[in-house]
Amino acid sequence: MAKCLLVLFLFSSILIEAQYTDQINSNRPGASLGAFAVGKGVVQFEGGIEFRNYKHDRYNFSTVNASVAFLSVRWGFLFEQLELTYQGAFVFDRLKNKISSQHIEFKRKGLLQNYLGIKYLFFDPFKKERKVNLYSWKANNTFQLRDLIPAISLTAGANFILGKNHYPFGDMFDALYRPIFFQNLGLPSEREPQLSLRGILATQSHFLGTWVFVTNFVYDRYLTNHHEKSYILTLTHTFHPLWSIYLENQGVHSDRYGDLIFRTGAAYLFTDNIQIEGSFGISAKSNPSSVFINLGVSYRLDFHKDFISAAEIEYKETMKEEKQLKKTMKKDKKAEKKRSRKAKRI
Repeated sequence: MAKCLLVLFLFSSILIEAQYTDQINSNRPGASLGAFAVGKGVVQFEGGIEFRNYKHDRYNFSTVNASVAFLSVRWGFLFEQLELTYQGAFVFDRLKNKISSQHIEFKRKGLLQNYLGIKYLFFDPFKKERKVNLYSWKANNTFQLRDLIPAISLTAGANFILGKNHYPFGDMFDALYRPIFFQNLGLPSEREPQLSLRGILATQSHFLGTWVFVTNFVYDRYLTNHHEKSYILTLTHTFHPLWSIYLENQGVHSDRYGDLIFRTGAAYLFTDNIQIEGSFGISAKSNPSSVFINLGVSYRLDFHKDFISAAEIEYKETMKEEKQLKKTMKKDKKAEKKRSRKAKRI
């Protein structure tokens, strides 16, 4: 029983002292950011491709068919609560302009997102040790109100516009934004500044052992004329050690663009360091409406050095002493048998 207690203590101390997990912890699938960092010494890549179809009823149902290549790079450095994160998305699309009676179709490509930020976890409810009931599985796995207390992090950074090929303010219909008469006057559509700021407040709650609820509150494109506010709510359920599913709702609002999006999908843990995902999403609005399918993969390079607590050191020393004691007892037993055989001969 003493050994069981010690193992449980060691397990709980590892959870308390570090955010690092033995298996990959990806933000995908979905668009929200989790509150926790990847862990010191971990470099993680989350990428894939998304196929999108847009239709805008205010431009005579002009359409955009797009392929979006996305990449997120996350690096845990200095300490467990800190993470440097990059998010990028590049679009290849075909816009069909139906504003005039003669439809015009042309291909485009450019940056949709280019963001660099730093995440810091400033509140972690799991740091406080929770008592484990050794005699009741139910007591340890039933829902408790304290499970709703979330971890909270803040990610702050900047959007960078590189080159001329980009989608101003994330608007896929930017080429149709100004009335055609103004286009004839040679007035270009509004350009997005090369630098703007973005902040994300994220919360993350764990309950009933297999459920995770994440919220994001985002203030984007600060320093531009079109600030953007949005929220993301993501509920994830792990129904198998290797499989999880999620539901997500995202709302976006600015004077330039607004949307209400619903997503669902699944993720499969291929190995401890690789996750494969797929998801489907749809917009509830018609200006524009959108449908998209996403396929992606997350890959982790693990250079993390485990924290060794005093209890773990003591446990290892105890096991070493027990092993040495068994070895000594075995040796003494052999010596005793040898002496007994000699005594019988005499």
